[in-house]
Amino acid sequence: VMKLNPQQAPLYGDSVITVQLTEEDKVEDDVVFYLVFTGSTVQHCTSTRKINPGSLETISPGHDCCETVKVALCASREGHPVLVVAEESFQFVQDEAYDAAQFLATCAGNQQALNFTRFLDRSRPPAADVDFLDEKVALAFRHLKLPAEWNVLGADQSLTENIPRETLMHFAVRLGLLRLTWFLLQQPGGRGALSIHNNEGATPVSLALERGYQKLHQLLTEEGAREPDSWSTLSHTVHSGDYSVKHHRGLDVYLLTAQA
Repeated sequence: VMKLNPQQAPLYGDSVITVQLTEEDKVEDDVVFYLVFTGSTVQHCTSTRKINPGSLETISPGHDCCETVKVALCASREGHPVLVVAEESFQFVQDEAYDAAQFLATCAGNQQALNFTRFLDRSRPPAADVDFLDEKVALAFRHLKLPAEWNVLGADQSLTENIPRETLMHFAVRLGLLRLTWFLLQQPGGRGALSIHNNEGATPVSLALERGYQKLHQLLTEEGAREPDSWSTLSHTVHSGDYSVKHHRGLDVYLLTAQA
């Protein structure tokens, strides 16, 4: 028996899971442990990192649907077959950050919805809450399967930059969401949004300057600006056909996802 803490994770993954081992499964130096998550349509295999002889940690994978999956703890030792030493169940859930990302993705170009989001600015959440929101919504956005035609500026590409309007980039910059801004910059329409004025005459660039968001302003204006340091703590994914490999640099943990 093993104990997973927590026993659920958001669909977009990237949260730390601690594995508590029983006395007989305590970590020996020459044993490597893996977790295998088996869902209805996809399977994930994650490497682990030893915290102490009685516990491991890994990163939850991003999953394709809300469901309870089976998790097997596998032990590998050179010259010996791989053994399944324990099994447990684990749940993938859709959280508020995922809901927010879905809402924002459908908001692109929708002026009524984008103006509605401005109430968040008036409530001015504390900096720690903003950082948490930024990380979770950026992760969730990255996990969404956006349509090929999706654009930061919305579906109507006939609008010129001379037409004042609110954009998703205004929203991200206004709240100081560094990771989300970086993500949007990489999407179609992301760079184009930087020169669009809203009804108050503000562009995302002028908003960053006005709010004193120095790192954000550099990200938007410096040629060849690199991803923010805070983004590099998140995992990096490489896709290849039905497989994807993810590396979480912070924990140095690898995750392989494949169609079951």
